[in-house]
Amino acid sequence: MSSQNPQTTYLKAYTPPDFLIEKVHLHFDIQDDQTIVKSILNIVRNPKTKHAGAPLILDGEELKLQAIYIDGKALTENQFEKTDTHLTIKNVSDQFALETHVVIFPKKNTSLMGLYQSRNNICTQCEAEGFRRITYFLDRPDVMSYFTTTISADKKKYPFLLSNGNLVEEKNLEHDRHWVHWKDPSKKPCYLFALVVGDFDLITDKFVTMKKRSVDLDLYLEKGFLDQGAHAMIALKKAMKWDEEKYGREYDLDRYMIVAVSDFNMGAMENKGLNIFNTKYILAKPSTATDTDYINIERVIAHEYFHNWSGNRITCRDWFQLTLKEGLTVFRDQSFTEDTTSKGVARIDVVNTLRNHQFPEDAGPMAHPIRPDSYMKIDNFYTVTVYEKGAEVIRMVKTLLSPSVFRKGMDLYFSRFDGQAVTTDDFIAVMQEASGKDLSQFLRWYNQAGTPVLRVKTHYDANKKIFDVIIKQSCPPTPGQENKLPMHMPFAIGLVGADCVDLDLQLQGENEITKGTKILELKKPEETFTFINMKEDPTPSLLRHFSAPVELQYNYTNEQLALLLQCDSDAFCRWEAGQRLFVNMIEIVAKDIAAKKTPTVNLLLLDSFEKLLSKPMQDKNLLARLLVFPSLKYLLTRIQKIDLDIIYQAKVFLENALAKKLETLWFSVLKENQLSGHYKFDINDAGHRRLKNICLYYLMKTSEKQYVDIAYHEAIKANNMTDQLGGLVALNDHDVPQREEALAAFYHQYQHEPLVVNKWLTLQASSTLPNTIEAVKNLIHNNAFDIKNPNNVFALLVTFGENTLRFNEINGAGYQLLADQVLVIDKNNPQVAARIVQPLTHWKKLDVVRGALMKAELTRLLESKKLSGNVFEIVSKSLL
Repeated sequence: MSSQNPQTTYLKAYTPPDFLIEKVHLHFDIQDDQTIVKSILNIVRNPKTKHAGAPLILDGEELKLQAIYIDGKALTENQFEKTDTHLTIKNVSDQFALETHVVIFPKKNTSLMGLYQSRNNICTQCEAEGFRRITYFLDRPDVMSYFTTTISADKKKYPFLLSNGNLVEEKNLEHDRHWVHWKDPSKKPCYLFALVVGDFDLITDKFVTMKKRSVDLDLYLEKGFLDQGAHAMIALKKAMKWDEEKYGREYDLDRYMIVAVSDFNMGAMENKGLNIFNTKYILAKPSTATDTDYINIERVIAHEYFHNWSGNRITCRDWFQLTLKEGLTVFRDQSFTEDTTSKGVARIDVVNTLRNHQFPEDAGPMAHPIRPDSYMKIDNFYTVTVYEKGAEVIRMVKTLLSPSVFRKGMDLYFSRFDGQAVTTDDFIAVMQEASGKDLSQFLRWYNQAGTPVLRVKTHYDANKKIFDVIIKQSCPPTPGQENKLPMHMPFAIGLVGADCVDLDLQLQGENEITKGTKILELKKPEETFTFINMKEDPTPSLLRHFSAPVELQYNYTNEQLALLLQCDSDAFCRWEAGQRLFVNMIEIVAKDIAAKKTPTVNLLLLDSFEKLLSKPMQDKNLLARLLVFPSLKYLLTRIQKIDLDIIYQAKVFLENALAKKLETLWFSVLKENQLSGHYKFDINDAGHRRLKNICLYYLMKTSEKQYVDIAYHEAIKANNMTDQLGGLVALNDHDVPQREEALAAFYHQYQHEPLVVNKWLTLQASSTLPNTIEAVKNLIHNNAFDIKNPNNVFALLVTFGENTLRFNEINGAGYQLLADQVLVIDKNNPQVAARIVQPLTHWKKLDVVRGALMKAELTRLLESKKLSGNVFEIVSKSLL
């Protein structure tokens, strides 16, 4: 696990594998303290190899080698070379069968990569490079093989023995053991291999495909959670149907299995026919899961199912191409969520993620293109850039081509590359072929890091009735990329009249008149678009539906923003207008506080909130989002040269003032959206609950006891988790006895529900109360917290790292706390440690005092003698 000079891998150094593995047979002998893995690999020399006569070099880590055979003959020790990471065999023929026997230890595998134990069950995680911890193999995605798997284990302890593909045979053995045989008819890379043995509760169902094939659906849950799986099964069937309708993709096996486990580094894994999920994205019932949990379960199940085509049947040539499967599949799951919930709200939520997580990554020391050109540890590049920004790139392709042409391109992609490992260039090439559109400049999105900046100016000529829109694009330097070239992107625009109605759009030189939204194409550093027949000076609605992942700069007046907030027909632009208005108002108040002046509430802001609360709006989910101020993390990127404590004070001042001045309205809207009867998950009901809980959040800021009582009652007595958590969130930043009482009662009620305990941890780590650091320290030693469980760690420590106010305490205590835990976690699980260390990487964005303290903690980490390669890469790059 030493970090001494970890090797860097480069995209430009890619060469085809010297050997291919045509068929794989694996046998797993599951024993109490160890597992014996026997593999038989049918290997051929790759005719495309550039190294004729090269030795066979297999990947392998943490393996206890027992025996090696080639074509049935045992090898002696002088016929191979074994290191901690590789097995090398020289002088092999062009075609042969290699058999290896190894022993591995799932109980001791705390990295949760390879084969490991979760609770009383055993499962795998092989992406990206976990298969090498199971057996010796060419552990790279461009080696695709046919797999058969046999498993033997104690029948009472492990009644279910699962692997990829179709179940061929099962039988009982002596000594109360049993044996199964699985065969996967599809070629796959080893990262898609899966194995699960254990004792589960099982939910079964069937899905009839568009070609009338019946598919068995099996959902395996840890014992005791059978009542929390129904929604996941419904979500799976919904996703299967959606993929048939929208992309024409039919499932190809006889069985689709999902297993939910408590210990998992990621959200879920799309292993062919046997998905393994974090319980967080499977388990749900009204008393333990929020509306957001229900939506996320649908989204993640859809994501993993969609991978069957965009990831499994067509996979990546190498890990630099990760966005080929992940960016595309995230876009597909986002589209699914837009279709099954609220399109505008789903888009707003995605943009919020980009701005709070991906944009900072683009502006930080780990900035990288969606297709990186180098890495030390590929695990570190499962990022919001590769995933979420990658999805934005796919969305732009669809926007530029049109939905129908994009579907044509996808059909061509699926048919041409089925069963192959390909590249992002291959994907863009088929889109270009299907559309006839030149996308050569668009490829820069794949190799250029950073968030492009669009500077927009407008000019209205009343005499000529023309409206000019001048757009300049640029991109700030990122590590290793000082100079940027202009990007090709879609820019969606609407022009709004004084009566709040979209104006008809006609560009100079064009006959077409567009209703509502016009898609412009940007390619040059500066471009001017002239709209004709403009009878009034309009308010521009820019970057509608967030048509490109860019930072937009335009000098709106506050009056224009207030207008768009009330009536823009584009949900994203309506929300964006509010966010800009709120930032402006917070900055004004922050400057007053910094100058020791008495701050006031701008009447325009007050009027905007009053109108939102007074006017009926059908989409309650959207209204709830329009009423929420930007995060402190985002505000720090918008407001320069003012201390974060003062920005926070300004935000709180305005929230408190709006709460008090509009108290009657807040309470009225709360009552209007209070649902009665039993909970059901429904997107409209979810909107009512969200809006009600936002009202409660504001009412708590009036300091009136009646609202404290309402919040406490919700936290204790509500008949669903959404409302219980709504009460707790409302109390969470207030130093009142009811907060502590409610948190204690909540834990007592749900101490045996691990996912709810995580919510309890998250609440305390996200509080803005002054004692939060001490509370987090205490929770680390609480029996409810297991530092080896990723869900616990994410709930407490990742949340604390995102707590901009308390993590950035001026004395540096937050930085020290996080760095201490990175060192502890890194000993067992480098992947999780690398995730925890991320908040420490942005020291250059902070003031001098905080920046120096954060940098000191990074230096302390770097000087650690046994830092993993995962953490070393992030820390070392952050200090450059």
